[in-house]
Amino acid sequence: MRFHTLDEWLRWQESLHSSEIDMGLGRVREVASRMGLLKPSARVITVAGTNGKGSCVTSLQSLLNASGYRVASYTSPHLLRYNERIRLDGEPVDDTCICAAFERIDQARQDPLEGDISLTYFEFGTLAAISVAAVEVVDYLVLEVGLGGRLDAVNILDADVAVVTSIALDHEAWLGADLAVIGREKAGVFRAGRPAICASADVPSSVRAWAEEIGAPYISAEEGLGWESVGETWSWSGLDQQGRPLSVADLPLPALPLPSVVAALQAFACLGESITVKHRAVLAALSLSGRIQCIEREGVSIILDVGHNPAASTYLAERLAADKTEGNTYLVMAIMADKDMGAVVAPLLPLVQGVFLAELPGNARAASVAQMQAALAVCRTTNRFDVAEFCSVNDSLTAALSAADSGDRVVVTGSFFTVAEALSYLGLEV
Repeated sequence: MRFHTLDEWLRWQESLHSSEIDMGLGRVREVASRMGLLKPSARVITVAGTNGKGSCVTSLQSLLNASGYRVASYTSPHLLRYNERIRLDGEPVDDTCICAAFERIDQARQDPLEGDISLTYFEFGTLAAISVAAVEVVDYLVLEVGLGGRLDAVNILDADVAVVTSIALDHEAWLGADLAVIGREKAGVFRAGRPAICASADVPSSVRAWAEEIGAPYISAEEGLGWESVGETWSWSGLDQQGRPLSVADLPLPALPLPSVVAALQAFACLGESITVKHRAVLAALSLSGRIQCIEREGVSIILDVGHNPAASTYLAERLAADKTEGNTYLVMAIMADKDMGAVVAPLLPLVQGVFLAELPGNARAASVAQMQAALAVCRTTNRFDVAEFCSVNDSLTAALSAADSGDRVVVTGSFFTVAEALSYLGLEV
């Protein structure tokens, strides 16, 4: 074995390839072919989209587990431990399992005659997830797209059911700023003759157009898929495997975004499954670290959310506004410099009485407090709030909690890195 610890494998992978992101399927497909992974025995569900992918994967995995199936899932990025990316029945696999998968991949990518195939960090992880699923002989493999869809490494597998959760601006350097083009890229996970689901009510026509062009049965919020919340319950409507209408009423409201859960329920139905009493209990218990995750500490509500683009922060603001509080709301934020910082923070500012900006030392992509201050300066709001600057999320969160009284809330957001720091500070596991 090339390395004996997971940390050693990961450090090596970070510098193995010439670039962190190298979109294209040729190299990763060749290695997968050598490993015999391109036609898995498990049924495959691929989840693409700008926001809500992880929530959709978690929802579907939980529903399938409740039906008695063995499920492998793959998501990214992780919060605290790399193992979070590859799960069996919802539990992270151990280091030994991942290292063994990395060794299989490393052996397969080597060729003494034609030269070794170089893989990115993400491509190694994707192949590891597929390889673990093959070794563990699972019934279902649920894959989250990392970036885009058409050229993302997970797209080497043909999805039995494909989902696009939402379309919005993010990763413009790679995907561009044209929503129609972005939609087409994400719809690249659709396959001819297999269900293609889109849970967002506001998507470019390019998503439907591609489904129709390749002959993928398209089920969307525009047609066939619907939901409505009433008080503490909600109702879902969709289509079964034969395209006949389905409806389920009086479902418990989950903690995760409804569109993501709606999409998961539709994928579940497309797999021939039905909602029973045990599935209702699963929906009621759904949660995911860092997705509007709420922790109570001495009467203060701490809300952690990994949202890092304008659409995600708008959703967070809507949820905060709906959950009315008589106390103050304080915002702790650290964000990447390549994000549209002003557009991310603007929806949240009308709700807050104080902003605590933080840097992420050691993270080359992170914005400085000066850059965040500049973004705040151009945001127009009638709400008055104080702004403080700190060198770390820990210091920022410490100050915010010191300022908060019982009944107040502290919102921590801006990136996965920000929430990861907060989780560690609070002593929480994922």
